[in-house]
Amino acid sequence: MTESTFHTESPLFYHSFKGRLIMKTRIIQLLTGLSVLLTGHGALAQNENPYAGFKVPPLDVSSETPYSHEYVEILGSKIAYIDVGEGDPILFLHGQPTSSYLWRNVMPHLEGQARLIAPDNIGFGKSDQPRLDYTFGDHYRYFEAFVNRLKLKNITLVVHDWGSGLGLHYAAQNPDNVKAIVTMESIVAPLIPAKSYDDMPAELGNFFRTVRDPQKGRKLLIEDNFFVEGALPGFIVRPLAEQAHNVYRAPFKTEQSRIQVNQWPNEMPIGGQPAATDRIVREYNAFLENTNIPWLFLYATPGALNPPEAAEYWAARARNIETVYIGHGLHYVQEDQPFAIGRAIADFYRRLEQ
Repeated sequence: MTESTFHTESPLFYHSFKGRLIMKTRIIQLLTGLSVLLTGHGALAQNENPYAGFKVPPLDVSSETPYSHEYVEILGSKIAYIDVGEGDPILFLHGQPTSSYLWRNVMPHLEGQARLIAPDNIGFGKSDQPRLDYTFGDHYRYFEAFVNRLKLKNITLVVHDWGSGLGLHYAAQNPDNVKAIVTMESIVAPLIPAKSYDDMPAELGNFFRTVRDPQKGRKLLIEDNFFVEGALPGFIVRPLAEQAHNVYRAPFKTEQSRIQVNQWPNEMPIGGQPAATDRIVREYNAFLENTNIPWLFLYATPGALNPPEAAEYWAARARNIETVYIGHGLHYVQEDQPFAIGRAIADFYRRLEQ
């Protein structure tokens, strides 16, 4: 791989990357302060046609899913998962606060090429919600046990958000069982781990200070259900259809059911804490720099965790990486660009098989 001429340590990279993150955290600040979606303005936006006047409007992002779930008992709880097709497994891993439903418009592009598996993380989607602390370690125990129970071999990991934390940790620990890696809006360098709140863009640092505060964070994420009602639709470019939003809402109807949603932001490694997660993310960042496992890095503009500058960062470091631009999107890119994502993965996987 030829080293990129874009120097990620330069002031240009720093200010551009920081500027994009500030823009995203201002969206968070807006949603938090004004409760745009909670006061009904989100519903109004969903009734408007943002593509009026387009000669060829974008393809419809369907709220329907063609998939049903199977269930397997893992560590005394039921894990729901989609399982279709035959061959080597492609394992789709979601994050916060979503479920396997996130992949409904991506997976059809891979049908016929492999066995497609998409679990609902413990506590999310249709999986059980046992009384756990829902730390990274808790999630990983269930995920690893799920992989072992299904006896998955030669896995291609397709990961997003905290699904990337789980999947990339697994890859670093089990490289001989990983065929390929596909990431999008993932928890990786150069943003994560963060040295401190102050080392992050100001609004982002303040956001994490708030949500990690035992009182303020609980009100925002558990009582107000902010991640589901605010952050989720707020980090999708197009209006999120009410039908789709209701699917995402379904697992979190009570305060008790939102404990796991509250915990994930507290697992984000900032200032070395939590120490276990900080170590894990650093280790898999180092693994990504040194592995020869084929890696497809998908990115959008403006993006959130992985803007175009992050693609440049990794293109200059990883040994066996392809970067593919998927179009306009924020964080939940599967709700904005599922067709570009699905086709990019299908093309990548086809090349692996040649």
